[in-house]
Amino acid sequence: MPTLREAGGHLGPPPLTLTRLLTAWTAPPGVVAAVLVAGVAYLVAAHRVRTAAAGWPGRRTACFLGGGLGSVLLVTVTVVGVYSDTLFWVRALQDIVLLMVTPMFLALGAPLRLVRELVPPPVRRGLGRVLTSGPARVATFPLVVTVVFVAPLFAVYLTPLDALRLRSPVISGLVGVLLVAAGFLYFWSRLRIDPTPRADPYGVTVWISIAEVVLDGALGLTLWLGPLVAAQHYQALGRGWGPSLRVDQIIGAGVLWIGGDLAGLPFLGAVFVRMMREDEQRAARIDAELDAADAATRSVPGPDRPGVDGAPAPGPVSASAPASASAPPPRLWWEDHPELAARFRRRG
Repeated sequence: MPTLREAGGHLGPPPLTLTRLLTAWTAPPGVVAAVLVAGVAYLVAAHRVRTAAAGWPGRRTACFLGGGLGSVLLVTVTVVGVYSDTLFWVRALQDIVLLMVTPMFLALGAPLRLVRELVPPPVRRGLGRVLTSGPARVATFPLVVTVVFVAPLFAVYLTPLDALRLRSPVISGLVGVLLVAAGFLYFWSRLRIDPTPRADPYGVTVWISIAEVVLDGALGLTLWLGPLVAAQHYQALGRGWGPSLRVDQIIGAGVLWIGGDLAGLPFLGAVFVRMMREDEQRAARIDAELDAADAATRSVPGPDRPGVDGAPAPGPVSASAPASASAPPPRLWWEDHPELAARFRRRG
């Protein structure tokens, strides 16, 4: 960790050089403890599920530990954490990761499904009732999750909250927790890897992502063209190196705007993968139903179906036979189901 120096009468990190970019580090005890507890708890739970023969994919563990908890350490223990109170753009980078990268990987780790596999049946049923309750459905309504996802950055940078968290480590930590929680609500409800109260079409998620891109741009433009944020804090540092306060904020605005859009690309990729997998599963399920219905139809002889040996099934011949011969054959059950009928025609 770089030695603190006097800068204009205030303590602050020394200039950010290439060497310090690679070697500077810090160790916030609260963050380190929280990451360790969460990581150990997840590993123990995954091991128990795996040994219980239920199985647990290794990719989920990698997402939760490497992508989720690893990204927390990346922006708090490394040079990002060291200079987050000194440079506006570094703080903006930290916020983008905590809001968009960390919770996405945590959601991909499916922690709620892991908990559901371990708790006793009564607790599992209670959790199911909570997830299907009215408040849970309201909280995960697309418009609600969009507001919850977008609002925190506006609240941080366009109110005195940013200056307040720069003065108080406790408030700074609470803001970080709020960002991760807001992002997790969004990615959990949109990816639907864990059980969720709603099953909105993935097209809704795409539209939400488009709205989020527009709002990211609005915040970026506001910070680029607007007044300096937390100017007193950065002026008091007396920093004589690096970009000016205005340029620093312009770079931070670009990080929030462009960085937010880039961070959303992996999420859209995961959404499209989920869409294709669910479509394949739905197609396989429909094909199985069609095959079963076709087999049942062929196994039952009738007046208009061949018998077991291929000959027409015997039956009485009436005087009305010539008239009935021109009548349309009876409709099968699946012909009145639009999706099944269309798929059967394609297979034929």
